[in-house]
Amino acid sequence: MFETAKAFGSFAVDDLGAAQKFYGETLGLQVSEEDGALMLHLAGDHRILVYPKPDHSPASFTILNFPVDDIDQAVDDLTSRGVPIQHYQGFDTDDKGIYRGKERSIGWFTDPAGNVLSVAQEA
Repeated sequence: MFETAKAFGSFAVDDLGAAQKFYGETLGLQVSEEDGALMLHLAGDHRILVYPKPDHSPASFTILNFPVDDIDQAVDDLTSRGVPIQHYQGFDTDDKGIYRGKERSIGWFTDPAGNVLSVAQEA
């Protein structure tokens, strides 16, 4: 039934202007406005809908993951752009905030609405 559907993900934010600046300028993604929402245009023709929700509460899980070839460079780039890397209890992270696991290394950060994102490098 859905095997040929071009599905897309979505998530909410409480301030579209802040989201547009963060995703477009800080992260450097292509962003467009569509019917009162934002569309993030990702590699491979993937899209993510970002919609306004005034009573938004951030999810308690990672909503968007960015695979990278060099986690140290990605974390350095984020921090140089003013994006702090999160340190979560239960994850043994290094001084940069990177969790270095056997299968992958991950660095978590949040958008202006408090949604959790990550950069991740496969081992």
